[in-house]
Amino acid sequence: MRTLPAAALCLAAALTATATGCGAHVEKAPAAGASASATAVTLTNCGTPVTYDKVPERVVTNDVGITELMFALGLEDRMAGYAMPDDKGDLDAVPYKDAYRKVKWLSKDQLTKENVLDARADLVFAGWNYGFREDGGFTPDSLKKLGIPSYILTESCHNGRSKTSRGIMPPLDALYADLTNLGRLFGVEQRAARLIADYRKQIADVRAQAPQGAERPRVFLYDSGQDQPFTAGRYAAPEQIITEAGGVNVMHDAADSWTTVGWESVVDRDPDVIVICDYGDVSAEQKKKFLLSYAPLRDVSAVKNRRIFVLDYVDLVESPRNPSAVARLGAYLRTVAQKS
Repeated sequence: MRTLPAAALCLAAALTATATGCGAHVEKAPAAGASASATAVTLTNCGTPVTYDKVPERVVTNDVGITELMFALGLEDRMAGYAMPDDKGDLDAVPYKDAYRKVKWLSKDQLTKENVLDARADLVFAGWNYGFREDGGFTPDSLKKLGIPSYILTESCHNGRSKTSRGIMPPLDALYADLTNLGRLFGVEQRAARLIADYRKQIADVRAQAPQGAERPRVFLYDSGQDQPFTAGRYAAPEQIITEAGGVNVMHDAADSWTTVGWESVVDRDPDVIVICDYGDVSAEQKKKFLLSYAPLRDVSAVKNRRIFVLDYVDLVESPRNPSAVARLGAYLRTVAQKS
């Protein structure tokens, strides 16, 4: 999502996730060292066919959402480690605590070629600005030269509009695409299908209760930034989290995933609700104080009515926590609609 990664995990609220999303092993993944398939597997990743000659046994992941996609599929035994900052909260309070204890924490920063090689990785699962980056030379092409295959997080795929714009499909479709692909690659297709079916049902239940038409609150996602806000366009996970919860993303017209806009555009669109992405060195409370005291926003409906809702970073990037985030935001937006 960002040039600098962050990983503030959802704590008590995340426990609303269903058992199938929290590491319950319905379908056992093939043990490391045992092939799940006698033949190579070809997947479509970021619009390109990619062939994997064998089932990976030492996967290295970058950032929390990507790591938890592996955990949700019960694939921690196929992992050699993960990289993420240390602002991810108390791991004893998260659904995947046992998997986090089992898998090695390689780095508190983004992945590098050095720690990937040290881990003897046979697959790197990361994304553009979620580990992969041109400026540091850590790319799928550079890893391929080292004989290490990659899989790119679909939310982060470059969309061709520029060298930095990301997103090629609706965000939840990206989540389902990655679960489906990983299920095929690791031989856990049934588990992937069950997760997807469960997530679709959770979201459909929220959609059925959501405000309709003009009652749908306008929502602005505030990630960070004071001179200019960093927010979510229509290809980032908050787009569909907001939509399925019963709101309208005021930055839907931004053909990107995560991007910077001007405050004047926020004022012009007058959001009813601001959702804060909680992570990093600036706390959600500090972000809230800034928004409530920032003079240009004083006449914005969300600020005048103090309608500010907080979700964690892991809720708002592609991850198994997205359906739970839809449910929690949906409950809040229904109260807003009832009071309007």
